[in-house]
Parts: sequence; structure tokens; C-alpha cells
Amino acid sequence: MDTSTAQVKVVFTTNEADLELPEAKRQLLVPADIKRYGLSRILNSESMLDTSSPIPLDFLANGTFLTTSIEEYLASEGLSSESTLTLQYVRSLLPPSYEASFEHDDWVGAVDCLSATSAAGRVADGGGAVRERVVSASYDGLVRVWNPQGEVVATSAAGAGGGHSLRLNAVRWLSAKQVASAGLDRKVVVWDYAESDDGFSGSLRPNMELWGHGKAVLAVDASLSTRRLLTASSDGQIGLWSTSKRTAPQADPESLPAAHTTKKARLAGAATTAQRGPLALIPAHDEPVTAALFHPHDPTVAYTASEDRTVRTIDLTTQRPVARLATMHPLLCAAALPDKNLVAAGSSARHITLLDPRESAAATAAMTLRGHVNMVVSLAASPDNGYSLVSGAHDGTCRVWDLRSSSARPGTADEGGGTVCQPVYTIAREWLRGKKLPPAGDGAKVLSVAWDKTWGIVSAGEDKKVQINRGRGLLAE
Repeated sequence: MDTSTAQVKVVFTTNEADLELPEAKRQLLVPADIKRYGLSRILNSESMLDTSSPIPLDFLANGTFLTTSIEEYLASEGLSSESTLTLQYVRSLLPPSYEASFEHDDWVGAVDCLSATSAAGRVADGGGAVRERVVSASYDGLVRVWNPQGEVVATSAAGAGGGHSLRLNAVRWLSAKQVASAGLDRKVVVWDYAESDDGFSGSLRPNMELWGHGKAVLAVDASLSTRRLLTASSDGQIGLWSTSKRTAPQADPESLPAAHTTKKARLAGAATTAQRGPLALIPAHDEPVTAALFHPHDPTVAYTASEDRTVRTIDLTTQRPVARLATMHPLLCAAALPDKNLVAAGSSARHITLLDPRESAAATAAMTLRGHVNMVVSLAASPDNGYSLVSGAHDGTCRVWDLRSSSARPGTADEGGGTVCQPVYTIAREWLRGKKLPPAGDGAKVLSVAWDKTWGIVSAGEDKKVQINRGRGLLAE
């Protein structure tokens, strides 16, 4: 048969209720050499979806984006042109367009988002509408709260005023009225946040300081339902803390800086910020712990990642590791993908490894995300779905990934194995827009990235900026 006129029977399916075809239109004969664009045009025709304006569509075959013609896909899978091919159609992914930058005085080490759609925004804390805010933590030791117009609503006090005295590595919204921050000064500060009625000014007041780590705190995670914090530290330990003064134990005097143990400081104790200790300090790794995450559905379980090249599962009740997964390179960050039961870990070797923590220690990576050209130091899962995430790296970019765009080719042993996934979009820092990326990934380092349904993708870095990128319906179900 002449392949130029060959046809293949296709069954169209979708998970998007507003784009469903009537049952009678779901099966169709299409040219074997047709590709994504042609399929999208067919479905957008008057006889099919009959939409008011064309909707760009992508198509998935067996869970992976169709990037070739149907004919080429069938050949690659060893299938006959007589086969019936099921294609799932989804709205095409929209590029995350640049929206704004918030200028700082120093490098920005961490960022987090508050909105009505964020986890912290849904925490009941006195009621009232949740205003959209970004919190940033900078190398100058200050925490700042920003509104969508790029105005600073509140700034924390410096070290002498109950705040931080050194660079900050982590910041998290705990609710619309509370923030936690941590960094090189070994402590976590829990801040009470309040705003004026007009929303143009606010305050960050230290509620308590959490002491116990012997070295810098590198990352913080929160279980908002249980009012617990997890910290990852350069001392090889993870800390479990309460954000309630009532249930938090007193700090061990030995863990406090020398200045806090002087007679003068003890006499003035009533006027100083409350100092509390951990519920538990758990030796987790032999080298710095770079990430500590609560299990998405079970706050008694934690995942940790470390420069010792392992991801470990910790039972917080018994305070013991219960599983260990080894990788090929030091790990610098991690994020959980709850719908996929996977942990994504960013490495010093520029790639991201997806691991199934339920597997044995001998298990290889489920997938490798490859595209960065310098160390991957921050990860955030999509708020919309379970198959996408964004990464930030020292190459000056954030990259958006969709696990459905993986190739069948296995990753190399150096990458840890598994299939390979390429980024869907690359987000450069705004000052690089329209320019070539630095060839060796030497641009302004991205140090932190967050992904919120309302705010979009929010990143921070060495360029002293928080950058907002948003794509309408980006990777939405």
C-alpha cells in the first residue's frame, strides 16, 4: 500500500471535561503521516469540537507526547498500521511569560508564595480573605513580604532585634499569619505576620527561635495540619519541631550561642524572643542534609536527601531510617510528587533523578530529567497535577518538566538509569531575555524556586531579584 495514502484508526480520549467529544466522534480514520499540528486542526474543526476559537492541543500515546507522525510512532513501537491507536488530547502547554521582578539589596536565597490556592492560604488562622503575597529570604539576613505590585509590605528585624544575623537559606509560609525562616546562624525563627487593613504595610515579629542544630540550616518543610517543621542541616541531622510555644520544649542551653547564656541575657530573658528546642534531632546522614520533606500524605514519615548521594525514608515516630536509595552524585535538593509516589532529587551533576522510595535500596532511578548545565539546587512540584515540576539551577535558569514527555531511551549509568526526560520550557533570568544563555551555565545562579497556582513560577537568585513567570493554564489538567 502507498504509505502516503495509508490511514490509521484513532480513538480520541481526554480528561478535560469541557473538551470531550461525543461518543460517535471519538473514532476516526486519519492519514498515517499526520503529526500533532494536523491532529489538532482536525479536532478544532466545526465537525469535531466546534470551539469558538481554535485550542492548540497536544496528544499522548501510551502516556508520552506524540512528537512524530503516527506512522513513525507505530513503527517505533513495532505496531502495524492496522492497529487502532488511542490518543489522549490535552491543551498545549503555554510558555511561562515574564511578569515582574522584585529588587533586593543582596542575593535572594529562598522564596515562597501565599495565595488562596496555596497550602498555607488554606490554613484556618483567624479567617478573612487571603491576600496574595510572596515572602523572600535574603543573604543580608532579612525576610521580606511583597505584594503583587512589587512593593515591600514588611521587613524583618536584623539579628539584634530578634531576627537573623547571617545569610538565609530557607523560608516558608505556615499560614497567612505566620512565617518560618532559617539559615547560617543555625536557628529557625517563627515570625508572626500582620497587615494593616489597607494591605499597604505590615509587620514581622519574632514569635520564637528554634535552637538545636550544630551547623547551618539548609532547608525547611512544614506539615501545616500538625503544626510541625522539618529542618535539614549541614550537621547531618534533621530536626522535627513544633510551631506552637505551648508544645515546643525549652531549648537546651548548650545549643544556644554564648551570648544567650550570659548572666545579663538570662536576667533579660523575659524581654527576649522565646527560645525552644526540637521535638527530635535525628542523625540521618554522614554529610550535610540538603532536603527534608514530610511525606505528602503521612506526617509521621520524612524523606531526606544529602550530599552523601542518598535519599532516605525516616520514620519520625521511631526516629529511624527505614529505607535508603543510593544515587551517583551528591544531592542538593528534593521535592515529592505525591500523585506519582516519587521523590525528585537535584544533583551536583546537573540532572534530576526521580526515585520511588517504596523500592528497595538496589532500585535504579525511575527517570532522569536532563537539560541543566550546572548544579540543580531547587525543585518545586506543580500545584495543578502530578506529572510536572520546575527546577532552579546555578546555570541561571528554571526549567519546566513534564514526565509525559520522556523518551524511551534509558539514561546512562552516570545519570542513574531510567528513561530520560527533556525540559518543556526554559526560563532565563529577565536580564538575559533575548540573549544567548552563558555557554558554561555561568549566569546569575537561581537559588530557589516555588510554583503556585495563583502566582505562577516564582524564582530567586544571585541577581538580587525575585522573578515572576506565569503561563495561563500552564501544565493544567
